[in-house]
Amino acid sequence: MNTFERRNKIIEMVNRTGSVLVNDISARLGVTEVTVRADLRLLEERGLLSRFHGGAARKEGSAPAETTMETSEVSLTDRYQLAADPKRRIAIEAAKLVREGDTVILDSGSTTKLLAEELVAMSSITVITNSLPAANILFENKDITLVICGGTLRHKTVSLHGNIAEYALRDVSANLMFVGADGLDDENGITTFNEGYAISGVMAAAAQQVIVLTDSTKFGRKGYNIVLPVEKIDTIISDREAPEEMVNSLKKQGKKVILV
Repeated sequence: MNTFERRNKIIEMVNRTGSVLVNDISARLGVTEVTVRADLRLLEERGLLSRFHGGAARKEGSAPAETTMETSEVSLTDRYQLAADPKRRIAIEAAKLVREGDTVILDSGSTTKLLAEELVAMSSITVITNSLPAANILFENKDITLVICGGTLRHKTVSLHGNIAEYALRDVSANLMFVGADGLDDENGITTFNEGYAISGVMAAAAQQVIVLTDSTKFGRKGYNIVLPVEKIDTIISDREAPEEMVNSLKKQGKKVILV
């Protein structure tokens, strides 16, 4: 059962019975309670259920599943679009690259936050991040060693930057670094129009592999600040709408490109 199927199953359980406990979901689906709590938080954020201490309940105003199974299935398809969301697919694919025992660096960004939601179910990994939203997700799993960079808060991205954050990454050796992109092209690499991008270069220098997570809309966009030059990038994970010409150009430069 993949992530999407598991979360759909949880919605079905909640809608069928009105409420369900975390330990019951865990036993029924054969996953840890940490995984279940992470799923419930995500589903609540999307307005699909309401959490309470130790479980979840049907969203007020939602019809019980017994009233019409056909209507319920259509509702799930309409309301729960995670599989159709390119960023979600990218995050799920990225999580497959992480192995037990790995040290992973997560840069800030919306797609890396989604990746944190996938990694929270894992154990025996170390995650280093400057992203407070990602840290807030990952802290729930005691089997993950979580390292949060210090530094100055950048409110726009809810992430930590500056000399203190960069100093925290000195002498760090990580297996993987995951980074998002405001813009990506085959000549300049990752670019942005924003400030506060210096930490990305420090993170990349500390990692054996740099993996870019970006949807196809970011291909060809060029900001005036270079976050990471193309030679620093090892792998790009994007969706199938990524422009073929640029994808081929990146492959010719030795970059691995995964489209989902």
